[in-house]
Amino acid sequence: MGLVGTAAAVVGGAVVAAVGAPVVLGAIGFTSAGIAAGSYAAGMMSTAAIANGGGVAAGGTVALLQAAGAAGLSGAATAALAGAGAAVGWLTRFIR
Repeated sequence: MGLVGTAAAVVGGAVVAAVGAPVVLGAIGFTSAGIAAGSYAAGMMSTAAIANGGGVAAGGTVALLQAAGAAGLSGAATAALAGAGAAVGWLTRFIR
C-alpha cells in the first residue's frame, strides 16, 4: 500500500470513528431523550444500578455514555475518537 493508500486508510478510520460513534450510541439506546426502554443501554443501566446499591454512579460508564448520547460528543472526545480511528486505519495497512 502506497502513501495515498495509507493516507486514505488513516482519514477513513478517523471519519468512521468520529461519525460512527454517535450513531452507535443511539443504536444501543443512549438517546437524546434518555435511555431507551428495553435497549442494551437499559441493561447496562440496570446492571450498574444493582452494582451500586440502586443508583447509577455519576461519572461512571453509563452516565458518560448517556451524556454523550444526549448532548453529543465534546470536541475533545471527537478528536480522541478520530485519533483512535486514524490509528486503527493506519494499522489496517499491515493486514494482508
